[in-house]
Amino acid sequence: MTNRRTFVRGAGLAILSVSLGASAQRSGSVPRIGYLTPGANPREQGFWQGMRELGYVEGKTIVVERRSAEGDFSRLPGLASEIVKTHPDVIVAIVSASAIAAKQATSTIPIVMVGAADPVGAGLIGNLAHPGGNVTGTSSQSTAAVSKVLELVRELRPGAKRVAALWDPVNAISQQLRLGETLLAAARLNLLVRVVEVQTREELDRAFVALRLEPPDAVLVSSDTFFLANAQRVAELALASRLPVLSTGRQLVEAGILAAYGADLNAVALRAASYVQRILRGAKPGDLPVEQPTKFELVINLKTAREIGLAIPQPVLARADEAIR
Repeated sequence: MTNRRTFVRGAGLAILSVSLGASAQRSGSVPRIGYLTPGANPREQGFWQGMRELGYVEGKTIVVERRSAEGDFSRLPGLASEIVKTHPDVIVAIVSASAIAAKQATSTIPIVMVGAADPVGAGLIGNLAHPGGNVTGTSSQSTAAVSKVLELVRELRPGAKRVAALWDPVNAISQQLRLGETLLAAARLNLLVRVVEVQTREELDRAFVALRLEPPDAVLVSSDTFFLANAQRVAELALASRLPVLSTGRQLVEAGILAAYGADLNAVALRAASYVQRILRGAKPGDLPVEQPTKFELVINLKTAREIGLAIPQPVLARADEAIR
């Protein structure tokens, strides 16, 4: 079933010098795109889809300098410096950590962030409507999503009192934001939260061993790089423990966890491509308001629900954008 919402933009204006991308376009050269990512991420597919729809084809209409930290966030500053040395017309940065590394490496080359968690809090921009500086793009930030996930816990298990929240402190900016939102939302719902740090697959396995010994009513995992990279393992452990695991990322539901409510990251990433186009055509990053998501989706894995013995209430099913059977 569908219940799609719209994606809107802000408005704003700032002054900045003419971008390097504009110079490249006027000179007739093929634009060079720097591309920085901490590792495999669902935003990537949407971004490149958006670029293709705008007519940008790697090796033909654009040159792409790719760098991936392959899950090791400590490599991002060095990789950002490598990209800057290739003199790209614009740098595309997947999530906040990449954007921060890129901004530290250059204050002149335009940077388009793709789904940054908290761009203002991270110091990437002045504010959403008037970014200023050389950074703009899209944000995945939504305090409502975390609250909705916890409200979903209440609907699925009305008597719920305790939840466990797994988080990876490596990606400090986005994770601390989500953890803070989780604790505030849990307090409003009178839910106790047990925070469990997880940075490796071994720690992930140990976390679920501990949770089986003292089972919470539900487990929350973020849609951050580590958990997405280990989505299949998270799902396997959740099923073995017969624990309802929820997230803000649909990719984890596709892997086998129970449910997710969150921003449509594909839409967030697809919109970022238009920023690259506008900058290459001469727009100044500081003049382009940062877009926030208002398109959200509820995804439920009914197969998982059956396997852990949890009945999904009809009102929840009626709201679901997708039910995986």
